Amino acid sequence: MPSSTLEYVDMVARTPLSQILIFSASLTAVRIVSHFVTAKTPRHKQGFGVKILTGVSDLFDSLIYAAVFIFMVIRPYFFQTFQIPTGSLNPTLKVGDFIGLNKAIYRYSEPKRGDIVVFHPPAYACTPDQLRPGTNDPKVDFVKRLVGLPGDLLEMKNGVVYVNGKLLWEPYWHFSEQVSQGDFRLFTQAETAAYEKQSWKLVNYKGKLIPLNYTAHDANSVSPHMENFGRQPYYVADPFVIRDPVEASSPEVRNLPAQKIPEGKFLFIGDNRNNSFDGRAWGLIDRDSIIGRAEFVWLPFNRFGGIRYFNNDSPKAPEAIVAEGMR
Repeated sequence: MPSSTLEYVDMVARTPLSQILIFSASLTAVRIVSHFVTAKTPRHKQGFGVKILTGVSDLFDSLIYAAVFIFMVIRPYFFQTFQIPTGSLNPTLKVGDFIGLNKAIYRYSEPKRGDIVVFHPPAYACTPDQLRPGTNDPKVDFVKRLVGLPGDLLEMKNGVVYVNGKLLWEPYWHFSEQVSQGDFRLFTQAETAAYEKQSWKLVNYKGKLIPLNYTAHDANSVSPHMENFGRQPYYVADPFVIRDPVEASSPEVRNLPAQKIPEGKFLFIGDNRNNSFDGRAWGLIDRDSIIGRAEFVWLPFNRFGGIRYFNNDSPKAPEAIVAEGMR
């Protein structure tokens, strides 16, 4: 299917409710006018033109009911489509994939670790073109994997996630390099081992709970120290950048104790760890900002299928999968 067609499908699926109301009201007005015209025309005088008008009126009726049912009942409360905009979850979800989003599941259950979730991002996680003109209101939604739950003491040490002191089984994460638009090459085991990996934790910094990204050299620095590969080991959203280079490189900052994720907050991270701007950079997401869980890919057709989930907290999860940040 051509890219332009996929973009059109996504545009229709995300049509604002205000436009749906205008669309329905316009069709209703035409429907009312056509009813009066056909009702005043005796049956024996109803020619081809009246029959056409009646057919159009019936079609508009169907469109009105469909618009109300789909966009005012199904989309807000049960199901919505969403197009994957970035490679942060590659190869589980690839750029351009259309997913089916379950919006009802979190109405009767809590999000689980490992879920792939669509949510409203904070404004400081967005680029200027992702905000509505003249406002700090994001016009986009993000999709990442849920890694940290309320009450978790979560730390990332040399690229490996630990929850409450125990290694978290994550068979889906990897490092990669982008070779073309939306296409990534996964690193080999040797490349992954050689890549300088960030560490991460929530800390109380000057009275505020912030995400702290750090290596042996610095923490939340404007210009993180780069080892091999010539790439930054981490990224930080603007509100959490430590602009004083002396303070950013201070061991005291890196040694701040980790804090638990507060109630009602969640941490989302991408699977494509070195190609994902996520909660490590811009922090936690409120429960009210969560929209729904990704259930399946429905376009393109050659990727049609359900999304596989893992029980990260299973006692049978093999800790040998990850050792000292290596696969």
